[in-house]
Amino acid sequence: MTLRDHALHWLADARPAVVVEVAASRGSVPREAGTRMLVAADAVCGTIGGGHLEWQAIAQARARLGRRTTRSDEAPQEQTLALGPSLGQCCGGEVTLRYAPLDATALAAWPAPAPRFHLQLYGAGHVGRAIVALLGGIDCRVQWIDEREAEFAGVAALPPHIEPLCVDAVEAEVAHAPPGACYLVLTHEHDLDLRITEAILRRGDFAYCGLIGSQTKRARFLHRYEERGLPADTLARLTCPIGLPGITGKEPAVLAVAAVAQLLQATDADVG
Repeated sequence: MTLRDHALHWLADARPAVVVEVAASRGSVPREAGTRMLVAADAVCGTIGGGHLEWQAIAQARARLGRRTTRSDEAPQEQTLALGPSLGQCCGGEVTLRYAPLDATALAAWPAPAPRFHLQLYGAGHVGRAIVALLGGIDCRVQWIDEREAEFAGVAALPPHIEPLCVDAVEAEVAHAPPGACYLVLTHEHDLDLRITEAILRRGDFAYCGLIGSQTKRARFLHRYEERGLPADTLARLTCPIGLPGITGKEPAVLAVAAVAQLLQATDADVG
């Protein structure tokens, strides 16, 4: 669930809160302009960078909440802080914080975050579940696809940006992804992996195509695809094995961390 989703829930529950936003920054600072944090009397959601800056911002926001018990909501206000001289932080830059009550006006000025990537994740086994758990807190869009309905039965409630999809011909879903989508293929059958990955490679417009498996599996699949006429430059873009190099271990949680790290790295490079 994104921070903005939390804000929507808090507002729907009429929970008094302050939106603390980094309105502007100069020099070296913990977080960029547009970063927000929600502060209630008994909870904090999100972060503007931690440290003394965040501690002071929380105190300021809660002081505003306390004043609202005796008068109407305060208008938004701004506070400029030099991180070195004022707060003793080593960043040394300057930030301007904006404090505003969590209301419809604040939400209207809070744009929905652009997703980092659109991912089709094929496979709801142990590694697939571990990947989904990591993606729950990342601004992305995920279609989680498997032909086995039972694999989704024990899954806890998913955030709105992750959509489980149970279909028979899973490889046909490749055609419905937007241009520039990312794909992770980690199903329970090699033949199914082969069909899904071939459909992705034939599209050719992917930002990232990751296939779980060994170097031996990669070689066998590439040989099949070469026989079927797929171009060498497209085949060279297939990532198999998946996972950021240097992260070792085959436990599902470790594989998931390595895969998500690689996915973030690949999409950051694509955007940059």
